[in-house]
Amino acid sequence: MRNLRTALLTVMATGLAVTALAQVPAAAAPAPAPVQPKFLSASRLPASHTPWTAGPVRQGVPAEGSVCTTGIAPAAGTRHRDFRTELDTNARQTITVAATTAQAKKLAADLRSALETCLDRLKEQESGLEGEAFYHGRIDVEEGLYSIDTSYPEVGSTDIGLFSVGRDGRAVTVVEWGQMGELDGAPLEGFRKTTRTAVAKLY
Repeated sequence: MRNLRTALLTVMATGLAVTALAQVPAAAAPAPAPVQPKFLSASRLPASHTPWTAGPVRQGVPAEGSVCTTGIAPAAGTRHRDFRTELDTNARQTITVAATTAQAKKLAADLRSALETCLDRLKEQESGLEGEAFYHGRIDVEEGLYSIDTSYPEVGSTDIGLFSVGRDGRAVTVVEWGQMGELDGAPLEGFRKTTRTAVAKLY
């Protein structure tokens, strides 16, 4: 009888322990990290006489360059990546993830406005600078493509830059391309395709 009571007490104690464990709420699973927008690879840039080399993805806004859009995008939520070739052709992609879609739309509009007024601002800052700026229209619903052709007649230098702004949800991207030369030597169609790819790859 004593052995039976001992066995029953053991079973009851085990049952209570199991019940107590069952009542302890399971720890909540950690929230998955937000998906970061993807950057272009070197192979997605317009064709060049020498291969493109892609730099690392860096946090924040670029420390230099991007003269047309400096100060527009916030450092928080922004990353960028630089590209180059052996023939002084360079490119950059910047991606900003805004807190809301409405903020992303405003950022894209501000960036487009900065590109539209860029040449006039450059002329005010640099004496002797000449140039032409063109808006080459929308690529899809959200993207716009711009070119800025600048020169210093006194020294005979000319530079051409291509710029585009695109958005997908809360992510806004700016793609820049530049080299020595003029607009008729710039890969407009290739850059248009690069911009489509940049926006499509965001998410």
